[in-house]
Amino acid sequence: MTKFIFFSGKGGVGKTSMACTTAVYNADKGVKTLIVTTDPAANLSDVFEQEIGHKITKINNIDNLYAMEIDPDKSTEEYKERLLAPMRELFDEEMVKIADEQLSGPCTSEMASFDRFIDFMGETDYDIIIFDTAPTGHTIRLLELPIDWSKHIEESAKGTGQTCMGPVSMIEDSKNKFDEAIAKLRDKNQTDFIFVMQPEQTSLDETIRSSKELEELGIITTRIIINGFIPQEEVLSPFFKARYDMQMGYLTKAKEAFGAIPIDTMELFDSELKGINRFRLSAGILFQGRKAEGSMKLNYKNIKDINIEKNYNIKDLIYPKNESHKNIFFSGKGGVGKTVLACVTAVHTANRGYKTLLLTTDPAAHIGKVLDKPIGDEPTKIEGMENLFAAKIDPKVAFEEYKSMVLDEARSKFDESTILTMEEELNSPCTEEMAAFQKFIRYASEEVYDVIVFDTAPTGHTLRLLELPMDWSKQIQMKAGLSTDISEEDKKQKEKFDKVIAVMKDKEKTTFSFVMYPEKTPIVEAYRASEELRTVGIDTQLIMANLIIPEEQAVSTFFKNRRYMQEYYIEEIKNTFKTSEIVKIPMFDREVKGLDMLMDIGNMIF
Repeated sequence: MTKFIFFSGKGGVGKTSMACTTAVYNADKGVKTLIVTTDPAANLSDVFEQEIGHKITKINNIDNLYAMEIDPDKSTEEYKERLLAPMRELFDEEMVKIADEQLSGPCTSEMASFDRFIDFMGETDYDIIIFDTAPTGHTIRLLELPIDWSKHIEESAKGTGQTCMGPVSMIEDSKNKFDEAIAKLRDKNQTDFIFVMQPEQTSLDETIRSSKELEELGIITTRIIINGFIPQEEVLSPFFKARYDMQMGYLTKAKEAFGAIPIDTMELFDSELKGINRFRLSAGILFQGRKAEGSMKLNYKNIKDINIEKNYNIKDLIYPKNESHKNIFFSGKGGVGKTVLACVTAVHTANRGYKTLLLTTDPAAHIGKVLDKPIGDEPTKIEGMENLFAAKIDPKVAFEEYKSMVLDEARSKFDESTILTMEEELNSPCTEEMAAFQKFIRYASEEVYDVIVFDTAPTGHTLRLLELPMDWSKQIQMKAGLSTDISEEDKKQKEKFDKVIAVMKDKEKTTFSFVMYPEKTPIVEAYRASEELRTVGIDTQLIMANLIIPEEQAVSTFFKNRRYMQEYYIEEIKNTFKTSEIVKIPMFDREVKGLDMLMDIGNMIF
């Protein structure tokens, strides 16, 4: 019986490294192993130092190991076309365009990639198949649509043989395939589900939330790997001792949070994990409890001094011009520090005398923890800081309000099976993002603040949906297979959206910023997101390169190597985001917290 191992975790936490470590370990034991990824960075080729691509490829210099990089773009286009083909026979061009855009979101991409994963879950040629990246609870929920499939298929077969989700034959075949895959996912004897995280607050919160979401669907987390600990023997200064103690604190919190789930820890290396020999070293640490060998001499060059420089023209990007208003959006993967830098920026603009609103859609509402102040659901003045207001837009609350509104309207028009289908279409991260962003539009259209700092930025997909010529609730009805009219009220709502989106595209009034730390995965993922925003006319103007090791703290060979690696990737950031200003933020010896510390950092970097 083939064993399946799924690795999940946010971008940049090291899940690909841990997946490859596990693959090499099993292959060396004589177990025929396949590792499959949908990572758009296509980094299996990078870490195994050979071409792999959209086909199963034997890995060089090791027996029993094979790999494949599923091309997520190709998979998504194939999946979309299967769904759109029958709709072209039923709807006019405008409706098909709307359906096409709805199927361009992250939900469809993940579903398409998981559809390819499922094909591998029927594979019997390998002893172990390792998947990097795992599906979310949302994907599993969609595969379990709570509608009467047989009735739906039977009724459709009597007519055109088509359903809103594709041809009857495809639905029937897919349903059986999905049922078998979900049964395997829930079988702990056949499937391991492993989360990789970093020893820090945001990563811990997100892992707890994701694990619970899957548990509700009968999929149990079998192991946690906490990656990125500073090696104890490298704690040679008060600076790194403080960071080490902070990490140990989060290890304790993780053990309390995850209870009986086994937790493994993994230390930082002095460079990236690349090549079979490095993965063997990593496997010895992870699976056999060995200590890492001494620092390796690497080929990174000390490119140039990267201490904080003030040679960039940042003021136009964060201060309003000519009595206008400024919107500043921060985007980036979980754990890169975007919430901290959103708080730093908001405190700084408020301190300069601009009436500032700080908004977050982070479900954990980290801005309250960073500011060290209570945050409510409506804008509230922050005690101890003139001109600063903050609010959390709870995406769950916004989503539930929005869902109720759409379904209440639909119940007067449609039968219960249609309502159930619509409800499943609504239960998606895309809808949650849309509902939360509509609340932002409410604040932005009021124009009572000089500066609005928003953590997290909307995706290009969300903005494109808002530009389509009908209300989102009507799009949901259309996606559920229903024709619909556009009312005058829809048109008024659309005009409000158009006005705010026009402001967002105006570089004088809006700044889009990506936060990343200088490593491969965050850079590639930020670039992909920035390219998606360009499709709606929004350019990335500001890059925050975060967590740079201060030169004066890089005294050992270990930390010199890591700093040289960061310098190498800072050059890559410059070459990737050629037209963006780049601000470099150092690593601190403790968590960034409290108004005083935020003010000091803002004065330093701005």
